[in-house]
Amino acid sequence: MSFTTHEFFEASTLNRADIDRFLDSNAHNYAVFDSELGYVRKNSVLRDGIDESYTISRYGRLGERLMSNFAVQPCRINTYGNSFTQCDQVNDGETWQEYLAAHFGEPIRNFGVGGHGVYQAYRRMLREEKTEVAAKYVILNIFADDHFRNIYTWRMLHLGGYPRHVESSAQSGTSGFMFHANPWAYVRLNPETAAFEEHENPYSTPDSLYQLCDSAHLYETFKDDFDVQAHLAQLGAADVNLGVLGATADALGMTADFSSQQATANTARNLMQTCALRSSMYIVDRVRGFAEAGGKELMVLLSYSANDVIHTCHNRPRFDRIFVDYLNEQGFLTFDSLLAHVEEFRLFNCSPEEYAQRYYTGHYNPRGNHFFAFEIKDTLLQWLDPSPPTYREEGPSPQYRR
Repeated sequence: MSFTTHEFFEASTLNRADIDRFLDSNAHNYAVFDSELGYVRKNSVLRDGIDESYTISRYGRLGERLMSNFAVQPCRINTYGNSFTQCDQVNDGETWQEYLAAHFGEPIRNFGVGGHGVYQAYRRMLREEKTEVAAKYVILNIFADDHFRNIYTWRMLHLGGYPRHVESSAQSGTSGFMFHANPWAYVRLNPETAAFEEHENPYSTPDSLYQLCDSAHLYETFKDDFDVQAHLAQLGAADVNLGVLGATADALGMTADFSSQQATANTARNLMQTCALRSSMYIVDRVRGFAEAGGKELMVLLSYSANDVIHTCHNRPRFDRIFVDYLNEQGFLTFDSLLAHVEEFRLFNCSPEEYAQRYYTGHYNPRGNHFFAFEIKDTLLQWLDPSPPTYREEGPSPQYRR
């Protein structure tokens, strides 16, 4: 059934009561408003863990996930990224950072925020690395969908409309209020220059969020955004702005086919994917420049969903090949967990679907985070100088503080 752009924005309009609750500091919410990044995490208890258990997520003074192991020791590793860095759907002590911290005998700080993209993680890095918790070693963990989030002004438009998103969260057994993915700082491809440009959060005050309750405002503000038009094309909207898609295709040096609705949808999908992956190339260059200027060491980790693992274990092509090739060609220190999963899968006598069930409950379950931690362990050991306390010749002292 066809629909119009106007109808899309009418369905995406927010409710004032939901924004009221999001901004209520006393409410049991998943996140709290942030003027730059849209939102960051807060203490919460959600029923989203293994065996339908509740998960406990607590956060420190700067919004970092609470450290459990060796938290009183000096911390030289800060990690940034989305929910696969934050480690959604597990308790504080079940993150891959905490598994490694317990093994290494030193803390690892976790600045991950569920739902953020590569650019938002970079902006978080710029903020935190100017504080007293700045670290010599910084890890940027990139999840498959993060590339696309870079170029979204308002990610909620890509989640099927806010009312439906909240409903699906409630049906999954989530006990907290899942308002998030409000507008944030982002990057945008300028079709005239074919260059990526960085933009601040256009809704940087709590009061400005109420503009998202006005469908006319949404239409006038977002209707000509490339990511929105590409999304509408894939959904089969009746009035896709082909000029916006065509200009982006020209900037990316790609061919556009608008001969039918299906051809338009395929073109839009390819444009979105290429634009998103190239935006991450731009951002990792920015991250490396920042790290080098500050005398820091950078590592890039690549995380993936269960579907990505299943897809690759079936020997199907990976969608992010151009980005992975770029990291390798440009000499980034990288760990690719997709390759680690494929290698381990070969040791099992089961289907890719059965294999993935071991490690995922939407996000990694505790076993999945343990797998990830010990797959990246050797790369970290080669990177860190000096080695972690438990790998030094003299070892930690018997009085070593937890």
